[in-house]
Amino acid sequence: MTSMRITHLGGPTTLIEVAGWRILTDPTFDAPGRTYGFGWGTTSRKLAGPALPAGSLGDIDAVLLTHDQHADNLDDAGRELLADAYRIVTTVAGSRRLGAGATGLAPWQRTQLTAPDRPTIEVTATPCRHGPPLSRLIVGEVTGFVLRWTGQQHGAFWITGDTVLYRGLRQVADRFTIGTMVLHLGAVRFHLTGPLRYTLTAADGAELCGLIGARTVLPVHYEGWSHFTEGRQGVESAFAAAPSPVRDSLRWLTPGTPTPLTV
Repeated sequence: MTSMRITHLGGPTTLIEVAGWRILTDPTFDAPGRTYGFGWGTTSRKLAGPALPAGSLGDIDAVLLTHDQHADNLDDAGRELLADAYRIVTTVAGSRRLGAGATGLAPWQRTQLTAPDRPTIEVTATPCRHGPPLSRLIVGEVTGFVLRWTGQQHGAFWITGDTVLYRGLRQVADRFTIGTMVLHLGAVRFHLTGPLRYTLTAADGAELCGLIGARTVLPVHYEGWSHFTEGRQGVESAFAAAPSPVRDSLRWLTPGTPTPLTV
């Protein structure tokens, strides 16, 4: 059995503390109010700031960066923080842009976080498709991460990354037993591209959780930006209509407050 703490800092950003490790996901610490370009004429306005400032976090051992090319997953203040991280793990394309110190993983590739006084954490990249079919050339590479370490009782720890529901996600269930999911949602849409969606809807998220069978599901990245079209209420409604194992797996994180978990 392993105890851990996870703190939701806003958007996709979480601080994971386990067995002496302090791991940050998708650093976003800019103040609200600014509009950012997302490529090909699409934009989004940041509506909410971080629950805690970057300077209050202390030492960070590793950053798991699902992608570096969108400001809602890595903004200016988040980039400044990268310089102080011991390790950065991200996409192959992202590692080229970030340069020395970044490890790039293609889907299903693995790396390890190691330190003399802590258990080794195995990090496996999982597939993502951040939009409709054939959109990768426009939106770029994105990755999820499965974390495994000795002592996990209920299964591996999975960060889905920004993605829609497609075959690549379903393959995760074939390869891993997942105990805890950090589920990126929001049903992202842009006015310029009409009905096309770029992240999981709440209904698709609930369907994915039914396929994966995780004991604990932690929704993130569903509010705080103008390009999100489904917030907490939509997520609650979709999970309330799901089968009881999925419904019972949902657990909300309070921004800025560490949440203890048994994994």
